Amino acid sequence: MSEVLPTPDFSHLTDRDWEEVYEPREDTFLLVDALERDMEYITERRPLMCFEVGSGSGVVSAAIGKVCGSSAMIWSSDINLVAAGATRKTLSLNGISHSDVICADLVHPMVDRIQSKVDLLIVNPPYVPTGREELHQRDITASWAGGLDGREVIDRVLPLVPKLLSSNGLFYLVCIERNNPGEIASQLALLGLRGECVRRRNLSNEHLRVWRYEWEQQLS
Repeated sequence: MSEVLPTPDFSHLTDRDWEEVYEPREDTFLLVDALERDMEYITERRPLMCFEVGSGSGVVSAAIGKVCGSSAMIWSSDINLVAAGATRKTLSLNGISHSDVICADLVHPMVDRIQSKVDLLIVNPPYVPTGREELHQRDITASWAGGLDGREVIDRVLPLVPKLLSSNGLFYLVCIERNNPGEIASQLALLGLRGECVRRRNLSNEHLRVWRYEWEQQLS
């Protein structure tokens, strides 16, 4: 039976913060739940470097820190400067000192530095289908605006996954049915990664999914 972890404390964030930072919602907590349920699966790999892309409030990054323990370095990034600051405060409030936060578009400033070193890669991307004019923002819009079929940011992430993952790395991705997760899985399979849906929740307006990917050779 998986260990139950307390939800990370984000009580320091206020209504004013939520005007500029994505507030934890069903997708956030479904992802935390997936990590909690997979805690043994994750920790048996002894992760040393974890990276959350698009950290928002920092709740998921703090959960990663609790799952992986003090031996793992927790990196977080967000294109929204206010969100990066919120993540930094949430990590501190929850005692995750082995961490760092950058304000960046995905992981691009660090790709060469962390290539093939990320043991746990977490992405809850902007997956809502929107017009392209809502893309490339650096405010709260960046947390949900996904462009055509909600895939435009996701499709920028996918080629980075095999570059970043270590030989025993895990990649967790949040998506909805509109994003065509089967086609995402097919793309990553061509890059040597096999995926499975590990958590799902159907809401009135969307069908949330958390997929876990790992190298094909790790499963053989």
